[in-house]
Amino acid sequence: MHKAKYYQKKNDLIDCMLCPRNCRLSEGQVGTCGVRQVIDNELYSTNYGCLAALNWDPIEKKPLYHFYPGKTILSLGTFGCNLLCSFCQNWTLARGNPEQAAKVINPEDVLRMLEREGGPENVPGVAYTYNEPFIWYEFVYDTSRLLHDNGYKNVLVTNGYVNRVPLEEIIPYIDAMNIDVKAFNDAFYKDYCRGSKGPVIKTLELAVKKCHVEVTCLLIPTVNDDPGEQESLARWLGSLSPDLVLHYSRYFPNYKLDKPPTPVYVMEKARAIARQYLNYVFLGNVELPNAADTNCPHCGNLLIARSGYRVRIPGLEGNCCNNCHRYINLVRS
Repeated sequence: MHKAKYYQKKNDLIDCMLCPRNCRLSEGQVGTCGVRQVIDNELYSTNYGCLAALNWDPIEKKPLYHFYPGKTILSLGTFGCNLLCSFCQNWTLARGNPEQAAKVINPEDVLRMLEREGGPENVPGVAYTYNEPFIWYEFVYDTSRLLHDNGYKNVLVTNGYVNRVPLEEIIPYIDAMNIDVKAFNDAFYKDYCRGSKGPVIKTLELAVKKCHVEVTCLLIPTVNDDPGEQESLARWLGSLSPDLVLHYSRYFPNYKLDKPPTPVYVMEKARAIARQYLNYVFLGNVELPNAADTNCPHCGNLLIARSGYRVRIPGLEGNCCNNCHRYINLVRS
């Protein structure tokens, strides 16, 4: 147990203020996320340091394509999530129980793991991923501050469903985010995630001003793949920055949703639409040539070649295209 941040007492009730659900809880109750519980009229995080997954992953797996390309990052996850997506790809963790944790760690343990790998020159830092990192808030906040002070980078792979005040408190210690925009319509969030789109939009708009941001959208056939909706999403992202990276990921049946896999031509069409507004649009979970390559938006030169998680960087000199010398907006060591 660890005392939670962001809650208010109202008589015998507790209002959790971490995410837009603002769960109102009585003694013993647990929030929708499954990991914030009222005990003795105080709110506690029941998953602090509870480790459900630990891996040394290619950073491209997050996915992050323009943040330390080709590097390996320590990836940590726990249990719980504040959205209830019927198509969840990690539902065993999202709906899991902290009591299932194989190990309990503290922020100093994470720092030691990184130091054993040779420091920031060899491993850039940590990605908080697999489940929703914002409902692991207290642990992620403490760990990210410690790592930041020791020269490491912090990455959030997140649904973006968080209130503004907690976001503003943690983001000075966050170097990159992959934000999952599940759809660009409110009905989808309500029907398939039991949430709302607005808070995610606000999170992304704030994050792009503070750190490196890439966006993922899982395309589900007949549900969120409408060309008009994808054009609206890409136009909005392009208005924030045409250099924002957009990853379209192919849906396969999982958890409670059994629609057929997304046709590849739907993925290609969405990419063609998005490229009208964005310089970098990638396709994931598909076997197509060049679907994950980064090309110079000015001259077309191959900058970064990706095959699976194998990465080559033939076309960059520093952060510039080695053909036309255009500056490329990415983060490298």
